[in-house]
Amino acid sequence: MLKRTPLFPIYAEHGARVIDFGGWELPVQFAGIQKEHDAVRQQAGLFDVSHMGEVRVNGEDALPFLQKITTNDVSKLEAGQCQYSLMCYPTGGVVDDLLVYKLGDNNYMLVINASNIDKDVDWMQQNLTGRVELVNISDETAMLALQGPHAELILAKLTDAPIQSLKTFRFLPEADVAGIKALLSRTGYTGEDGFELYVDQKDAVKLWKLLLGAGQEHGLVPAGLGARDTLRFEARLPLYGQELSKDISPLEAGLSFFVKLDKGDFIGRDVIAGQKANGTPRKLVGIEMVERGIPRPHYAVFNTDGQQIGEVTTGTQSPTFKTNVGLALIDSAYSTLGTELNVEIRGAQVKAKVVATPFYKRKS
Repeated sequence: MLKRTPLFPIYAEHGARVIDFGGWELPVQFAGIQKEHDAVRQQAGLFDVSHMGEVRVNGEDALPFLQKITTNDVSKLEAGQCQYSLMCYPTGGVVDDLLVYKLGDNNYMLVINASNIDKDVDWMQQNLTGRVELVNISDETAMLALQGPHAELILAKLTDAPIQSLKTFRFLPEADVAGIKALLSRTGYTGEDGFELYVDQKDAVKLWKLLLGAGQEHGLVPAGLGARDTLRFEARLPLYGQELSKDISPLEAGLSFFVKLDKGDFIGRDVIAGQKANGTPRKLVGIEMVERGIPRPHYAVFNTDGQQIGEVTTGTQSPTFKTNVGLALIDSAYSTLGTELNVEIRGAQVKAKVVATPFYKRKS
């Protein structure tokens, strides 16, 4: 049986096409990926991301525990602030990428990927030390993401909370949104401005309808996993299982900014420090097709001598720019901008080149 979010009963009202996504029955699109992608870039889109996992980490040793299992420096967080981070294996490969929210002293919330919830919680339990309590609140928590340049305007119609002054990666732990209590966070996974709202599952449908109503005059549309993927891809935001895995380190994925080697020891630090000192044998790069063809995940990438040097992790025709582009994990020797490569598409070697990323960056 596929798992369902509390919003599943109203998907049909919006004409959703649902798919199996990591054991969840979720909408891949409503009106169409292109339309939803454009709405988020130009107006706003509303995503059901209630399948994501949430874990509370409490206790007097919560900070040293999180410092041990994550790569970023949790000690830098103030209450009301969150950070992007990663959990790694001793090999340097990635257990998962996540957000760490500081609710207060000795009180944190981790937001983890839906397909990794059980694995992540097991990993935390295996590495638990000191006086720390882990509470998996995934089943009681719903999460809606309101993303796009009109997001603030729409949300302001439903709350008196000071969202105009809320900076990126800051949150309000108990905002009142039309009578619904929400943890309201200025974060997202689209490359646009926006908010993520964590609420009790029983409030999810009501909040969804209120947001769509408030956003109707501002071009807000329901958006599915298809647009979520193209949006995050254009902004070069990684997806676990593609740009990150147990076999791919944060440095190979280009995420060294979120690895603080000077904070002290953490799981995977020795291997990652070695990669920092000596360089990584592989590197995640942007590619653009020179000849006709779309690079898809797992398509092999070759140098011009015909030797395989890596593979595509994500690729598509960019809905924003209409160019055929991808991210590829390749031999670092071929990662210089402008380097000519070939991508194997349906048995043929098709010309491509290394290009700068992100493909899209919003104008501030």
